Amino acid sequence: MQVLQMQLEVGADPAEVGRARRWARSRLIGSGMNDDEPLAETLILLISELVTNAVVHTGCPAVLRMLFGSGAAEAGTVRVEVADTSARPPCPRHAQGEDTNGRGLELVDGLADRWGWQPEGSGKRIWCEVDRCEPGEGAERPMTAPASERHDGREGRDDGPGRYVVVADDSSKTVTQS
Repeated sequence: MQVLQMQLEVGADPAEVGRARRWARSRLIGSGMNDDEPLAETLILLISELVTNAVVHTGCPAVLRMLFGSGAAEAGTVRVEVADTSARPPCPRHAQGEDTNGRGLELVDGLADRWGWQPEGSGKRIWCEVDRCEPGEGAERPMTAPASERHDGREGRDDGPGRYVVVADDSSKTVTQS
């Protein structure tokens, strides 16, 4: 199976969230997805929530990664990862009534097919996955694994900003974005 990985370094400034959304949207379009497609809109919302959490709640820079399974926009799963240097685990909150924040991880839990987090270096990586379905197929989502089982053994490679990593079986090829 081939995996296409793209990543963006995100500064510790809330204004970076908008830049991350624009970058992600352009990468989704480049992968063959229409920007008004429901899957693209869901991914952009997930990216916005995860990057916002990293920037606002940790005050640290982060790295946004998008990983596409084989067949780019035609098949597979899209995985979004946000890694930061804070070792503090994510803490889901439950917003009440008119609260203006506290819904981010609830949105991720409701929109992603799977999500979780794991330690990475001195910080952590929060990830979510959205399965693609063919037009006309049901959009039924599987149940999310319990928090204790939300660990995914797949490791992303950090090859620097603006680099694509294509992994085919046990070999990989890195292509610098122009």
